[in-house]
Amino acid sequence: MITNTEIEKRGNQIPNQIVDFKQENEKIYFTTHNGVILQLTILRDSLVRFRYATEHVFEPDFSYAISEDVNLGFNDLEVKEEVPEYVITTSKIKIHVNKSNLKVQITDLDDKIISEDELGFHWEENYDYGGNIVKMSKVCHSGESFYGMGDKASHTNLKGKRVNNWATDSYAYGKDQEPLYKSIPFYIGLKENLAYGVFFDNSFSTYFDFAMEKRNVTSFWADGGEMNYYFFYGPEMKQVVEAYTDLTGVPELPPLWALGFHQSKWSYYPESRVKEVASTFRKLKIPCDAIYLDIDYMEGFRCFTWNNQYFPNPKKMIEELEEDGFKTVTMIDPGIKIDRDYWVYQQAMDNGFFCRRADGPHFKGKVWPGPCKFPDFTNPEVREWWSGLYKEMVADMGVKGVWNDMNEPAVMEVPTKTANLDVRHDYDGHPCSHRKAHNIYGMQMVRATYDGVKKFMFPRRPFVLTRAAYSGTQRYCATWTGDNVATWADATNVFEWVFFCRLRYRRFCGTTQRRVVREMDAAGYFSSVL
Repeated sequence: MITNTEIEKRGNQIPNQIVDFKQENEKIYFTTHNGVILQLTILRDSLVRFRYATEHVFEPDFSYAISEDVNLGFNDLEVKEEVPEYVITTSKIKIHVNKSNLKVQITDLDDKIISEDELGFHWEENYDYGGNIVKMSKVCHSGESFYGMGDKASHTNLKGKRVNNWATDSYAYGKDQEPLYKSIPFYIGLKENLAYGVFFDNSFSTYFDFAMEKRNVTSFWADGGEMNYYFFYGPEMKQVVEAYTDLTGVPELPPLWALGFHQSKWSYYPESRVKEVASTFRKLKIPCDAIYLDIDYMEGFRCFTWNNQYFPNPKKMIEELEEDGFKTVTMIDPGIKIDRDYWVYQQAMDNGFFCRRADGPHFKGKVWPGPCKFPDFTNPEVREWWSGLYKEMVADMGVKGVWNDMNEPAVMEVPTKTANLDVRHDYDGHPCSHRKAHNIYGMQMVRATYDGVKKFMFPRRPFVLTRAAYSGTQRYCATWTGDNVATWADATNVFEWVFFCRLRYRRFCGTTQRRVVREMDAAGYFSSVL
């Protein structure tokens, strides 16, 4: 057994004995002698939030992940102080907080252990950047399995794996490669048919070790920020997923055509090639509801422009495609070409919308158009401006969907593949560096895109797609799995994914139901909103 003194010698610090306790309605505070505060919040009878502060100070409480429409409220809450611990009881679970070390154990009402701290919360100072590296370790019980974490190129059961959440352009990624495009710091534990969930709401680079380093320990940690996580109790897995979805938000009902078949490839141009592909689908009677235009439709890869040589009359082409049953979806990237004659670039320059480095100059990176600057989508003014850029494309041209690519953000010809860590962000009034904003950059870009497409598509429903994402991104768009390639391993992964989706689709909308929906649509039942 490692002693507390040995842990501290390694640079890790741990909470010691509780010296103060108070309760403010659903919030319960425990303060230790060495300045750790655990804020335990009962959100629902089976949903609890754990926040840890060091040096008696919490960070500002702000998150992009949590939905404004989350359902909160509980039936019962009782707090008792006993000799070795405090016991908090709801109508679903008991939470035991050890007085001597702040360790937490969660049981059901029959005292069956659901989750328990191993070392629990601990931290070490980050001498390079300031703040703390925050850590949590829990006991991994015999036979326990772990699932989740969003898009991961590994086995469904994550036990024995370690993953890293840091949105990264990972072209031709292979099995077990880390990190990938998305950061979804949420997992489900399943032990003796009891399911629970953990959502570590921290946008810094996060890591999860599912009993890889030590077979009896699962842990998660972050390079900065707070130890701030939500615990969900099922006991069924679907109840955990439903509770997580309620907390982080649900997708908007998509347009009917978006549930059909989409054709996407890098890249279809000129216009004659697009029409050739479309006509071949119809000639061969292959179902297809949408066709995608990648960056080659643009003038020199400048977003919100059209190459007049390749597409002399894009509005007419889009109308003709729609007459033949194809909706048009266009690509938009975050990198804005540095070009004083380019209207999008000049607008962003005039209004100070581009990201800056720590000492003031604009952040620049090479992407498809060459040297680019990048809007700070964590600034509400920038998001409002960006959403307005879609007017011509959606309202005037008739584009029905938009996909945001390269929004990790991806940067070429640099080892990190992304922005410098000293890049500054507004973070909706909570200024920070790219270390904190990186994982939510793509989410906030697609949020702005969604707002624009929805506004100019009204009263029809918007369709937006993203490559990079953080928890909660589902409120704005769908995602795809990034740039896999044509290998047997990728084919197997895609087959498994499609098979799973087909099963779920049949569960919720079988062949008969789909036919009925189409017949109802043909009869005008859904009016103009579909």
